[in-house]
Order: sequence, then C-alpha cells, then structure tokens
Amino acid sequence: MILALILGVFLGIQQVNSPDSLTIKKDGSYVSSIHRLDFSFPYTDLPIIDSNRYNQFLDNLDKQFSVEPENARLNQNGSIISERVGYRIHRDSFTEKFLVYFFSQKQSSIELPMLRVPPKVDSELLEEIRYKRIGRYVTSYNSHNKNRSTNIQLAANAINNYVVFPGETFSFNKVVGKRTKTRGYLRAKVIVRGEFAEDIGGGICQVSSTLFNAVDNAGLEVTERFSHSRAVPYIPPGRDATVSWYGPDFAFKNKYNQPVLIQAKTLGHLLIIKLYSSDSIQYIPRKVPGAT
Repeated sequence: MILALILGVFLGIQQVNSPDSLTIKKDGSYVSSIHRLDFSFPYTDLPIIDSNRYNQFLDNLDKQFSVEPENARLNQNGSIISERVGYRIHRDSFTEKFLVYFFSQKQSSIELPMLRVPPKVDSELLEEIRYKRIGRYVTSYNSHNKNRSTNIQLAANAINNYVVFPGETFSFNKVVGKRTKTRGYLRAKVIVRGEFAEDIGGGICQVSSTLFNAVDNAGLEVTERFSHSRAVPYIPPGRDATVSWYGPDFAFKNKYNQPVLIQAKTLGHLLIIKLYSSDSIQYIPRKVPGAT
C-alpha cells in the first residue's frame, strides 16, 4: 500500500478493510486505513517496526490534525482578545494502541487521541501586565514611501503583543521571521557594506532600532546588537540596531522577575514601541538619547 494511501484522508469514503488492516478515526469519523506491512521491514518474517516510516506517519498526522494554540492579545482598541487552546496528537497513547494492533492484530480501529496544548499567554496574565509602562521609544519615517512603510508595518505587527518571560531571550530574527516576498515584504533601501542598495525588507532595521531603545529605556539586558556601517537618519548616532536574516540579530534578555509585554504600532509617520509589565515588577529604567 503506497504512502499516499496510508496518510490520505478519504473525505467520507469508507474503505473496506482487509482482516489485518487498521482503521483510524477522529471524533468518530473515518481518517484512513493502514496495514501492518506498511511499517514492517521487508524481507523478514519477524514483526519489527520500521521506526522511521512510523514516525513519518505520525508527523503527517500531526500536520493534518494538530491546531496551534493562540495567545491572548490586545486589539487596536486595547481590548483583550481571548486565547485559544491548541491540540496535538497524543503520540504515546496512539503508539500503545498501534503496538497492540501490530503485534496481535486484535485492534481493528483507533480513535485518534489528542492532547490539549495551552497557550503561553492567557487573558488573566495579559490583564496583569498590560498597564505598567516600563519602556518607550518613538521614531518617525516617511509614510509616503509605500514599500518601506509596508515593511515597517509588517515587522511591527510581528513583535506586537509578544510576551518575554523572566529569563527568556528575545530574538528579533526569530520572532519576525524571514523577510520574503511571499510574506508581503517589499524592496526598499538598505545599507550594504556602507553603501545604499535595495532589497526585500528594507526598513525593518528602524523597527529593531526603535525596539532596542525601548528595551534600553526599560533597563533590560541587551545580549546582541550591531550598528549599521553608516549613520541612519531615524535614530541618534550609535543608537541603531541593524538586523539581517543571514547576518546580525538584535536580542535581549528579560532579567526581571515579571513578564514583559511588547506593544508596537505605527501612527501616521510615527513608529511607537512601548514595553509593559506587572505592577509588582522591580526595574531600573535608563535614560535614552532621543527619548520623548
């Protein structure tokens, strides 16, 4: 039986099973049928499971039926949008039932077991850390430059509502992700080895630089930062933080005992980044050049 038949979802078509095949269901509905030979090593009569093929099978089931959790977040009006619980396949439970089928063939059907995956940030936590501002920085940009403005907006959206837990390190590249055309990023001016050029994602360094100054204002620990090879107009000299997917990153560590919430937005020609935390946070702010 080919792999596509093993992993396919047959949209309501019930399959006639051979005596030693196994039917997989989810919430009582048919998912697929598999055969023990699909996971057995060839050229042997011994009942040995091919673990690579079996794990690949589980990976594909996870891709089909797992649901990522969603953190609680603040909308543009400041109201809390509730979290959503996620689900993933309970691999241990599924494997226990699969082994009964594989070695004894006494199991003819398996209900796909699912595990709840709670979000990292729920409404209760967000309510607790949304009011006390511990850091802030504002920069301006030319909103008539549509490509650059789009890139700034996308990167700001990516870090908005992100919560950095105590002891956790925030990586700009990891959180924002790769800047590609398929993700909406456009070509705009960048600095390459001291010279101006154009590339996908130009302008996002203004977001990382604005974030750096807000982070520094909050007294957080900067663990990685690099300056451009020439001065940039949107930030005081020496206060920038250049980033590149295949190069430098901007990162900081939350050294405090409370979570830190990042709020980033654009307003007209302004990029505004603020950091919030719990009223019980004990922090030491720093004066930052150019802060308003």
